[in-house]
Amino acid sequence: MVKTVAVIGAGVSGLASLKCCLDEGLEPTCYERGEDIGGLWNFTETVEDGRASIYKSVVTNTSKEMTCYSDYPMPARFPNFLPNYKLVEYFKMYAKHFDLFKHIQFKTIVQSVRKRPDFSTTGQWDVVTEKDGKQESAIFDAVLVCTGHHVEPYYPLDSFPGIEKFKGQYFHSKEYKYPDKFKGKKVLIVGMGNTGTDLAVEIGRA
Repeated sequence: MVKTVAVIGAGVSGLASLKCCLDEGLEPTCYERGEDIGGLWNFTETVEDGRASIYKSVVTNTSKEMTCYSDYPMPARFPNFLPNYKLVEYFKMYAKHFDLFKHIQFKTIVQSVRKRPDFSTTGQWDVVTEKDGKQESAIFDAVLVCTGHHVEPYYPLDSFPGIEKFKGQYFHSKEYKYPDKFKGKKVLIVGMGNTGTDLAVEIGRA
């Protein structure tokens, strides 16, 4: 009997997992809470709970040769470093080439993943999903969680005594979209990672 696999998330890892399952003769079903593939790289104007969020100007910080899947090189016409929308275009090309779309259920939220009562002998899982207000339950032989690590922001306000008395605006970079509203303002950016550096340059030029 063919083994079934639930893949949660249709981003970078979810698509690769889906394709690998098919390569191994497994029967995967991918649940994606959004309307499209691409996960983190899909820009939205608003921040949505349970989803990663990027700003409009995000560009990859690794070259297309290092970013692409090993079994599907990026087209030569693509720039060396890709804007977010171009990377999503590549993901769609990948998914279409390997016929992945038919295995993805969009606008579907995974509500719970639990071991079945007979898990010790079957190794199976109960997966409950919700779409359009309707819940469904399915049994899988394996579950691959591909939701990424950028969904929940790290926001240690306890590390900044007196922040509650600050009369200006403060927020996590997950909520940042455009530099326009910071024009002419003094902005303090905490953190020198990729995002912090990007925002310092972009806001400084606003």
